[in-house]
Amino acid sequence: MSPPRIATPAAFSASEFRTALGMFATGVTIVTARGDDGAPIGLTANSFNSVSLDPPLVLWSLALRSLSLPVFRAGTHYAINVLASDQHELALRFAKSSDNRWKDVPWKPGIAGAPLLEGAAACFECFNRSRYDEGDHVIFVGQVEHCEHRAGASPLLFHGGRFYTEHPL
Repeated sequence: MSPPRIATPAAFSASEFRTALGMFATGVTIVTARGDDGAPIGLTANSFNSVSLDPPLVLWSLALRSLSLPVFRAGTHYAINVLASDQHELALRFAKSSDNRWKDVPWKPGIAGAPLLEGAAACFECFNRSRYDEGDHVIFVGQVEHCEHRAGASPLLFHGGRFYTEHPL
């Protein structure tokens, strides 16, 4: 008997799927880049993962409906800023559409110009290596050209629709 060539249709709702996904605790990032006009753009994402150590690759995904998608598709570089526990307000700010998103946000340009957020637990500066359209998202694979971290920083975590920070077991 050969395995099926297509997936079985889902027997659950989008809401049930989202709730089940929320049981997986993740870190929180803000992915940043510069538009054609040089203006910084950024958005909150928790769909971040390591892919490879050699070469150093990471991935993240972005909804097809995102207004920032054209900039990330066309750009050569972006930065993934892993947020520290004291940056939950920043995560909320960059999760919403707003023209004032960058107001009073301290940052510096990375080696290729992508904004690096002050106080982040870690930053990964990436070459936009490849993109894959899957479902209602685009998966971006970045080749890390530079990374740094803040020693001793506690991470910002997201689980079940709420923010947390680490507590040793």
